[in-house]
Amino acid sequence: MTPAISELENAGFEYELLNYHYDPSVGSYGTDAASKLGLNSEAVFKTLMSELNTGEFIVCLIPASSSLDLKAVARAAGVKRASMADGKVAERRTGYVLGGISPFGQSRSHRTFVDKIALSMDSIYVSAGKRGQEIRIVPNAFTVLLDASFVTLTNYE
Repeated sequence: MTPAISELENAGFEYELLNYHYDPSVGSYGTDAASKLGLNSEAVFKTLMSELNTGEFIVCLIPASSSLDLKAVARAAGVKRASMADGKVAERRTGYVLGGISPFGQSRSHRTFVDKIALSMDSIYVSAGKRGQEIRIVPNAFTVLLDASFVTLTNYE
């Protein structure tokens, strides 16, 4: 059981756990998960870490089929600039490995921003905290458990 699953169970949130064969040669974890599970890649969200010019690290969740707009991240966080955090930093700060970083059960708390397109969906899929595992959960879980903000993080509009 991963820390993400433990957090959801301790909070009493219903979720569905899905497993798939993780292929280490694939570079895009979210789209690989969507493909192997037969899911729409817009409903599978990848968990990314961004570093703000203030030195704060934040978590951003966007559809696997999208790219993070760093200007939108900076606007949402109320700062001048944002950049992608180094992968090793993201692993240390979350307690997970790349390709298995879940927004839930992280070893440190981070401000969390979820792309607002999630609000138009009944449920979305995020990493369960282990490569090859996804969780289907309702978007409300991000507000309740992570005090997340729903904002524009991609340039799909």
